[in-house]
Amino acid sequence: MAWSDPDSFATKAFGPYISTIIIATLVAFLLPTLVHFYLYRAKAPTSLPSFLVLGPSGSGKTSLVTLFESGKPSPTHISQAPSTVQVHLPSTTRAGSSQYRSENDPTLKQEKPLQLIDTPGHGKLRHYAREYLQDPPPGLKGIIFVIDAANVSSDSSSSANETLQDAAEYLHDILLLLQKRYTSAKTSKGPKELPVLIAANKLDLFTALPAPLLKGKLEQEISRVRDARAKGLMAAGMGEEGSEERDWLGEGGESKFEFRMMEEVNCPVKVVGGNVLGAEGSDVDGWWGWIAGWL
Repeated sequence: MAWSDPDSFATKAFGPYISTIIIATLVAFLLPTLVHFYLYRAKAPTSLPSFLVLGPSGSGKTSLVTLFESGKPSPTHISQAPSTVQVHLPSTTRAGSSQYRSENDPTLKQEKPLQLIDTPGHGKLRHYAREYLQDPPPGLKGIIFVIDAANVSSDSSSSANETLQDAAEYLHDILLLLQKRYTSAKTSKGPKELPVLIAANKLDLFTALPAPLLKGKLEQEISRVRDARAKGLMAAGMGEEGSEERDWLGEGGESKFEFRMMEEVNCPVKVVGGNVLGAEGSDVDGWWGWIAGWL
């Protein structure tokens, strides 16, 4: 049967037949819908956005996580293993991806879900946090490093110095790992931006250092940690010629370390104060605001 015959498929496909009109209508309406759902499933995230919570023991990590989860802090104990909880961004805090939406958009009133991954802070259990950073979850948006700002005062007491040194050593290792993540990338573009929030906790206490002073203290102590480890490597026979630049945190280890140096490796660092507990209640708006900015 030739294509020009009245009963041929080609003739009926372009002729004024009821079947042709019905099929054309179904294709016109169903095809865009099917394509939309296919693209949506292909592009939609398969997991919730997550933030890795870490820091020294006693800094208030788990209390922070329980506050974000239930709206009120609860008694906690020393964590022995990582735990993941689902929380919701408060409806009063706008996500960064929604900043250009209209105030009348009903979706703005919906609480945006996310995950917090709480990791142990004990020195022997910090490998959990490193493992998460070496193989990050697909939805990892940032890192929250909690520190007890009330126990890192400006005096020279041994306990304050030990707390500061422990926090600086832990933070140094995390930032160095993030730096290596960038410098060892196999593409010129590098990995995606992974910000770090240093949550200065317990600022409601009189002995707490304000966020700007804590920032300077941490930068100073991290510089000491970096220099001490560099001397240890050289003493072990690994001189400058045997060490790669990426083994030094910051700009080659030649100047005082500053958090701004991490911006060059797609890892902006910000210090924000707040408190989980307090006589007048908790103050975590600054931390929620930072989280919202990366959603």
